[in-house]
Amino acid sequence: MTSEEIQELNAARESLVKRRREMTRQISEAPLPSVDLAEELTKILIAIEALDRALNEAGHPYMSQGVVEQLKRDS
Repeated sequence: MTSEEIQELNAARESLVKRRREMTRQISEAPLPSVDLAEELTKILIAIEALDRALNEAGHPYMSQGVVEQLKRDS
């Protein structure tokens, strides 16, 4: 897998994580959350897991930028 493909997978994952945050906020604020939101959230979680597996298989497990920066400072 090329470095460009790895970057694309990381960008896709970050985008899905943003959507996951938005959805969890919507669900938590709703007095009666819809089943549709819960189903969409489940699909997003499955997609994030699939991206994580693809990154792991490529030898580039996902790490947040904060973790990467911390590792650089510690070394």
